[in-house]
Amino acid sequence: MDLHRKLAILADAAKYDASCATNGGVKRTSRESRGIGSVTGAGICHSFTPDGRCVSLLKVLLTNYCIFDCLYCVNRVSSDVPRARFTPDEVVRLTLDFYRRNYIEGLFLSSGVVKSPDYTMEQLVAVARRLRVEHEFRGYIHLKTIAEASSALIEEATRYADRVSINMELPTSADLRRLAPEKNEARIRESMGEIRQHIDTAAEERRKYKSAPQLAAASQSTQLIVGATEASDYTLLKTSSTLYRAYKLSRVYYSAFSPIPHSSSKLPLTPPPLMREHRLYQADWLMRYYGFEATELTEPRAPNLDLRMDPKLAWALRNVHLFPVNVNTASRRMLLRVPGFGVKNVDRILQSRRWHTVRLHDLVRLKVPMHKALPFIETPDHTPRAHELEHAERLKARFVRGDGQIDLFGAPG
Repeated sequence: MDLHRKLAILADAAKYDASCATNGGVKRTSRESRGIGSVTGAGICHSFTPDGRCVSLLKVLLTNYCIFDCLYCVNRVSSDVPRARFTPDEVVRLTLDFYRRNYIEGLFLSSGVVKSPDYTMEQLVAVARRLRVEHEFRGYIHLKTIAEASSALIEEATRYADRVSINMELPTSADLRRLAPEKNEARIRESMGEIRQHIDTAAEERRKYKSAPQLAAASQSTQLIVGATEASDYTLLKTSSTLYRAYKLSRVYYSAFSPIPHSSSKLPLTPPPLMREHRLYQADWLMRYYGFEATELTEPRAPNLDLRMDPKLAWALRNVHLFPVNVNTASRRMLLRVPGFGVKNVDRILQSRRWHTVRLHDLVRLKVPMHKALPFIETPDHTPRAHELEHAERLKARFVRGDGQIDLFGAPG
């Protein structure tokens, strides 16, 4: 099979993996006159960095052959999709050729499990090693590691990749046993723990000794599939919260289940609404940056997020007894819970009120979405009408559009 045909098959097979971003990139200060690639420069793009830059990555599988039979995966051993396989040299060549043409700034490399987890992991690491050592490639590399591979291989992957990830895929042990019997949740968590230990140990050594070797991997991430099982948003967010705390993950990615050809009867026939995936990302953002707990955003009695409005607004409408919030006296924690107030807004409000009383026109200058915030805040020149917060359903009707949705692309401010 020629290289272009392989690329068409293996790039298409990689599209189901959402855990691809460049948050963990580090600037390499090796000899400026040598080496190619840079994760720090601006360029054409498909993934966003934390500071808003867009970068392009070659996102591809080493192979879509796989000895596992995960029922939700189009590349499972029992699938009849066309198969292809790159050699490590072919992936290295593609990456360098695409970079030189200014198509990409880095590589996202995953793989089906072929022969054995250790053999597959050796092939993935070989690609990263050759790029870094033989070609002095300083661009971004994200390696998808194989949980069942040896600890030594996983540790070696962290030497060369900016980010490594192991996909949890399903949020509970029961779901994994039902749909992915070859996967072991305990081993997945053990591998995540090993990666965290490698990253933490390297960071501590660099703090103590300037001569300590640079560990490339700055972070790890994982992916959860939404809608392949009956797992609720409550279960998904509780799992994510545990993973963030236990393994210091940079991101949990949520990927809406996509029905695949000739699928098992154990899988749903239709995908979940994409709005559900969007609301999970908003809730995840609230947990990471706004101080919310998973149990505040969902609960066993109402286990799924409200698709009609963003999770922060839904929480505020369930807790109207905590409002209105006085913008000039409230704590940072409470200000972050006001609908329409983002992290930057809150920090600017706290800075401003050290010098003067904050009024409505100050909030307008800060570009706060006033239509969201007004019913929940109090300033010297504004007090919400008493009946507004007493009738949460009426207040909700102000925000939900006729089609039952609100702020589809807005951040949960």
